Amino acid sequence: MRFIGLITILLFLGIATELGSCKLVQFIFGDSLSDVGNNKHLSRSLATANLPWYGIDFGNGLPNGRFTNGRTVADIIGDKTGLPRPPAFLDPSLDEDMILSNGVNYASGGAGILNETGTLFIQMLPFFKQIELFQGTQELIRNKIGATEAQKFFEGSRYVIAIGSNDFINNYLMPTYRDSWTYTDDGFINYLMTTLDQQLKLLHSLGARQLIVFGLAPMGCIPLQRVLSLTGNCQVKTNNLAIKFNTAATKLIENLSGNLPNATFKFGNAYDVVAEVINNPQKFGFNNSDSPCCSFGRIRPALTCIPASTLCPDRSKYVFWDEYHPSDRANEMMADEIISKLGFLGPSKAPTASPAHAPAPAHAHAHAPAPAHAHAHAPAPAHAHAHAHAPAPH
Repeated sequence: MRFIGLITILLFLGIATELGSCKLVQFIFGDSLSDVGNNKHLSRSLATANLPWYGIDFGNGLPNGRFTNGRTVADIIGDKTGLPRPPAFLDPSLDEDMILSNGVNYASGGAGILNETGTLFIQMLPFFKQIELFQGTQELIRNKIGATEAQKFFEGSRYVIAIGSNDFINNYLMPTYRDSWTYTDDGFINYLMTTLDQQLKLLHSLGARQLIVFGLAPMGCIPLQRVLSLTGNCQVKTNNLAIKFNTAATKLIENLSGNLPNATFKFGNAYDVVAEVINNPQKFGFNNSDSPCCSFGRIRPALTCIPASTLCPDRSKYVFWDEYHPSDRANEMMADEIISKLGFLGPSKAPTASPAHAPAPAHAHAHAPAPAHAHAHAPAPAHAHAHAHAPAPH
């Protein structure tokens, strides 16, 4: 009996020690640039990456919910800074132990800062909904390890937000949306900043202390914007909106970081380096920066990559994977720029070597167990009519 008692005490001390030194993980919020599979679990969503050839350079080469041929920017930053890859919130195998070990990714293709953005995709998770789901995650962890340890865990975690492009591409720049004729350019950006301010303050109240917001790239230079122009050139108005957004967001993040208690909020702006890559692709080892690697011949825009699409001869030479999203190699360049600018280092305090090929997912479940948490509050579909030629999700 004494022996059993001793074993029990040792086990308790071991668990207490483990909980007292929770692993550093990431909680990721955003749109299709960061989505790792949430939308593929939304049965009515029109914004999905479930078809070949998405994921061709990732793991087993099958579609995995990422809107690219390989890794997302968040994947790469995590890999290079020694942090685990967070699974999608809607992954059926997600449980409390996985959250404590890997964090969670709430990003959703088509999502925006505003709830009204992207409603043409019928079903997705806007930023406010993602934060609501994060609150549910916190409740799970509090029940698992207690309020005190949960607070330490969430305050010690990293928070990554990559969102905003859809608010322009799939809202403000579309005449079918009320915002397009309600606001001026500056008025709309002020509207976005007011909303983003509320969202980031809410995340801070929930424990977010180390947080990075990714800026917008030259949106007017994505293949979709080029092909919809008369000249095939970048859309200057769209790029100017991205620049104005980045300027306003930089001021917002600096203000929040300086005024919220214990907050280290940073803004990752890779606009200039992406613009340079697009304008001088050969300088960076690319040979194409104006059309997608995965395309449907002369039918443009095809919007998404489909099984009947034709792939470019060398995916590492294309800046864009489809009409909207960067390729794995372009994502790596953006990740490197953000790490370089911000010194965004992980637990090891030094970046690790970049893999030659996109590595396998952090967790693979051939036979996924039943979910430990039922998604009782799964998002209700937005009430909108489907559009046969909807713009590509972001």
